[in-house]
Amino acid sequence: MLARLLDDSTTLVAVFDEHDILRRSNRAYREAYHVDDGEEILWADIMRRNHAHGRGAIIDADDIEAWLVTALSRRGKLASRSFEVDLVDGRWLWMCETVLENGWSLAIASDVTNLKAGERELRQLTDKAIREAQTDSLTGISNRRYMMLVLDRLLASPAGNPPDSICLIDIDHFKSINDRHGHEVGDEVLVDFSRRMRNAVRPSDTFGRIGGEEFMLVFPGLGHAEAERVLARILRKIRNHAYVGRGVEVFYTVSAGLVERRRSDDARSIYGRADQALYDAKQGGRDRIQVAA
Repeated sequence: MLARLLDDSTTLVAVFDEHDILRRSNRAYREAYHVDDGEEILWADIMRRNHAHGRGAIIDADDIEAWLVTALSRRGKLASRSFEVDLVDGRWLWMCETVLENGWSLAIASDVTNLKAGERELRQLTDKAIREAQTDSLTGISNRRYMMLVLDRLLASPAGNPPDSICLIDIDHFKSINDRHGHEVGDEVLVDFSRRMRNAVRPSDTFGRIGGEEFMLVFPGLGHAEAERVLARILRKIRNHAYVGRGVEVFYTVSAGLVERRRSDDARSIYGRADQALYDAKQGGRDRIQVAA
C-alpha cells in the first residue's frame, strides 16, 4: 500500500545507496529525470544522460564533467540540505536531501512552480551566491570556507567507531612547476589533481582546496589505518600519471598528513595536528603519507 501511495504521489521520491546508485524511485521522479522503472543507475550518469539529451534538470554548463566535479563536491557531504532544481520542462522543484550514517540518501522534491516570480528569483540569486561563496573558482571543488564548515559539523556530531579522519595534501615542488612551465600550466595541474582526487574518493568523503597547492580530505567514519590505505592507492595513481597540456608533460607527486579524530578535538586542534603531519611528510622526503601520533 505504501509503495503504491508513493508511486502515485506528485512529490518526487528517490533513494540512493552509499555508492550513489539509484535503488528506488517513484513515478514522479522517474518522469522528471527520465529514468526507467527499476533502472539502477549512478546519479552522475543520470545527469550526464539528461544533459546530453537536453532534458531533466537544467545544467548551465557546456562541460558536464566540470559541472559534476562541483556538484559531487557537495552531494552527500551534509546530513541534510535543501536547494532548488529547475527542469527543462519549465517546472521548478524544491529538493530536500537526507543522508543516513550508512551513506544511503533520500531525495524528496516538491513542485513549487507556482511560487511568485519575485520570490523565485530571490531564492535563485541567494542559492547562487551561497554556491559561489563555497566553491573554489579555479578547480570547481569546495573551498576553504566550505571545508571548515564540513569539519565543524563533523566535530559537532558524536565520535563514532570507527572514528573519523582528516588529511591535508600538498602538491610537491609546486613552485618549481610554476617557475619552469608558467602559472597557466600550474593552474591546470591544480585542476588536473582536483579532478583525479574527486574520482578517487568515496561519495561520503569531502575534498576541497584550502589555498594555493594545499587541499583537505575528510574521511567520515574511516579510521587512520583504512584511510592510509586509501591514500596510498591515490598517491600511487598520482605518481604514475602526468598532466599533459599546453605542449608539456608534467609528472608530479603529493605529500599527505593524516590524523584520526580524538574525542577532545576541535577544528583548530585536529587541523593543527594534520598540518604538522603534512610538514613532517615533506621534511621526510615528500611523496609520502605521515600519520600523526
